[in-house]
Amino acid sequence: MPEYTDGNGVKPAKGPLAGLLVADFSRILAGPYATMLLADLGAEVIKVESAGGDDTRTWMPPVRDGVSTYYLGINRNKRSIALDLREPEDLAVARKLAARADVLVENFKPGGLSRFELDYESVAAGNPGVIYASISGFGTGAGAALPGYDLMVQAISGLMSLTGDPDGSPYRAGIAVFDVMTGMHAAIGILSALHHRGTSGQGQHIDVNLLSSALSGLVNHSSAYVAGGVVPYRMGNAHPSLFPYEPLPTADGELIVIAGNDGQFAKLCDVLGVSELVGDARFAHNSDRTANRDQLRPLLVDRLRTKTKDEWFRALIAVGVPCAPINTINDGVAFAKELGLDPVVEVGDGDSAVPSVRNPITFSATPPRYQLPPPGLDEHGAEIRRWLSEGQENQ
Repeated sequence: MPEYTDGNGVKPAKGPLAGLLVADFSRILAGPYATMLLADLGAEVIKVESAGGDDTRTWMPPVRDGVSTYYLGINRNKRSIALDLREPEDLAVARKLAARADVLVENFKPGGLSRFELDYESVAAGNPGVIYASISGFGTGAGAALPGYDLMVQAISGLMSLTGDPDGSPYRAGIAVFDVMTGMHAAIGILSALHHRGTSGQGQHIDVNLLSSALSGLVNHSSAYVAGGVVPYRMGNAHPSLFPYEPLPTADGELIVIAGNDGQFAKLCDVLGVSELVGDARFAHNSDRTANRDQLRPLLVDRLRTKTKDEWFRALIAVGVPCAPINTINDGVAFAKELGLDPVVEVGDGDSAVPSVRNPITFSATPPRYQLPPPGLDEHGAEIRRWLSEGQENQ
């Protein structure tokens, strides 16, 4: 594919994945998020869409210039081609792309691409070095027929049983947390398989699913059951193994207050003016504080109510006690800007540039790129078809 330049005709720095071709047959969130991460790092990602386009194009509001911000958030640095796999000519294009790809990512229902001869076995027969990543909701066995929606997995995995007030209803997380997590697991698997291919010459099939990612991502909670036989329960904002580690009321609102070890607890008590609590046997160590949280909480709250959350935030952070205001998203972005984290980048050039949240990884030599704004449906279709035809003619 031709290389893009900035507005001054300068080619961007090559990322660590430059030269890799990714055929992205995925849609919605987990797959597109994984392929965007790869695209940010220099891979050439070709987004294959149906005639109707990725579903997230229609998930609105909110919108920017008539385009769903959901779609914009996970599809930068890609090129789009619309293909109807039921049409012979389009299917031939899809097969050419798969035959040339270093990586193919798909989240069709398990086995759904086999009727088009775009399943792993068919693609690998002509492209043995391909890294083929399949993403599903519940794996390829007994759960293959189940639709893979994040909310389903939040419910089935047990996450919702942990989220919400103890006496209230279970709640979902505010984002599609397991879609994002599975996308990251897919990216990790792809990079690992690429390394293996570099040393062995062998491609392979990677399979990730939302439920397995969920159980892995539940970390201490799933371990509590698997290793300890304990079924965790809903505790609101409280932590089962730490105290304080939750919002506590101040004079004008709540502040997240954390004492992750005895040293932090001592500093917290010193700033609050209750240093005598450090020597109290009920609160000497974390296990004591956790067991006696109902006795400790009112003692801390009594002091916290004497000042505002901002006053306590500045005082506690100054001595190294972890704490935080409960921000809205705009406040969170503003705080990241204050810290110099540069959370917002402009993707593309001129009037077509789209604000986007920066890739979270910083490289000293091969920084992420932000060249291509999220593509319009089939925006690069003619270019990709021409490129694939030229490549075939040159073989």
